[in-house]
Amino acid sequence: MLVFLGTYAPRLDEKHRLILPAKFRDELAEGLVLTRGQERCIYVFSRQEFERVHEQMRQAPLSSRQARDYIRLFLSGASDETPDKQGRVTIPAPLRSYAGLDREVTVIGAGTRAEIWDSRAWNEYLEEKEAAFSDTDEDILPGIF
Repeated sequence: MLVFLGTYAPRLDEKHRLILPAKFRDELAEGLVLTRGQERCIYVFSRQEFERVHEQMRQAPLSSRQARDYIRLFLSGASDETPDKQGRVTIPAPLRSYAGLDREVTVIGAGTRAEIWDSRAWNEYLEEKEAAFSDTDEDILPGIF
């Protein structure tokens, strides 16, 4: 399984298609799932990873209102897509609206998924979080450093 890494700055074309970063294409060539992400981005999962995430969601108790709410928002915004031969994928209108996407987008690798951000929103997020990144305690991510 590929680990999604890096930051890329493709543009949405006039048909609202995004050219996937070349390093991500093989993993996503057979299909992918786009869905609402947290912080108003779009999560991009390979079909295999999405199935794994969905299976974890199925383990959540139906009695948990928070779990039900999360699953509803996560799955109701999901779109099953297959890139074309040029590695382009269409971003559906509801997801473009959710993430506030215009032509300028940023695609980041986030380990088991990629994320699509409005470039301005990504830069604001990065600026806001960089100071906290330096101050992260070892108990948050034990054994990394």
